[in-house]
Amino acid sequence: MNYRSFAILAVVAITTLTSCNDKKEEPQAVDFVDDVKVALAENGRIQLNQLQWTRQPAKFEIKEDTITITSAPHTDLWQRTYYHFQNDNAPVLQMKTREKFFSFVVKTDFTQSHHRFDQCGIVMYLDSENWLKGSVEYENEEFQHLGSVVTNNGYSDWATTAIPADIKTMWYRFSRREDDFCIECSNNGIDFSQMRICHMPAGADEIRFGIYACSPEESSFTAVFSNMKITECMWKAHDGQQPDAE
Repeated sequence: MNYRSFAILAVVAITTLTSCNDKKEEPQAVDFVDDVKVALAENGRIQLNQLQWTRQPAKFEIKEDTITITSAPHTDLWQRTYYHFQNDNAPVLQMKTREKFFSFVVKTDFTQSHHRFDQCGIVMYLDSENWLKGSVEYENEEFQHLGSVVTNNGYSDWATTAIPADIKTMWYRFSRREDDFCIECSNNGIDFSQMRICHMPAGADEIRFGIYACSPEESSFTAVFSNMKITECMWKAHDGQQPDAE
C-alpha cells in the first residue's frame, strides 16, 4: 500500500469514527397519561394519589376517598381587576386531560372556615393569568358568598350570591365542552344549579383541573374534599337557537 492509499483510508476511518461519536440518540417519546380517560375506564373513579400539586400546601392528607388541605394565611388566587393586586399562591391539586367532553364532581366540607374570605372549591388552573375557580367564601356569622371567578389574560372577574352562613358543605360539577366550561353547584350532589358558563381561549387543548383551598387574610382552616369522580359530560349540547352560519 502506498502512502496516498494509506492516507485516504485514514481519513475515511476518522470520518466514520467521528460520525459514530456525533450520533445522538433520538429522544424517547413519553406516552401522555390522560387522567380523565383513565378515570372513565375505571367507572369514574379517580386515583387520588396520581393527582399533582401545582402548589403544595404545608399540611395536607390524601386518603383512599378523601383529601384534606389546611390553608395557610395570605394565600389566594386573584389577578388585577378592581383591587389592582395579584395573588397567585393558593395550593392547587389537579389532574390533566386532553379529553374535550367530560364532567368532574367533588364534595367540599368547609365546616372549619371562620375568617373572612376563607374558601375551598374547584379550580382549573392553567397558568397565573388563565384560570377559573368556584367556591364558598366565608364572610361572617350571618352569610357567606357562593361564587366563581374566571381569569382570562391576567384579569379576574367575580360573580357571587349570598347564602346562609350555616351551610357547611357544597358539591360542585365542572364540565368541559371543548374550550367552553360550566360550573354548577348542589346541596345534595344530585340536583345541580348552573353558576357560570365561560370561554377560555387558553383551555383549547390540554387542561389541568381539580381542587384548591386558601385563606387570603390572617387565617387558616382545614377543607375536606370527597366523592370525587369523572363522568360523561353532563352539560349537554344546546338544543335551542342554532349557531350563526360562518
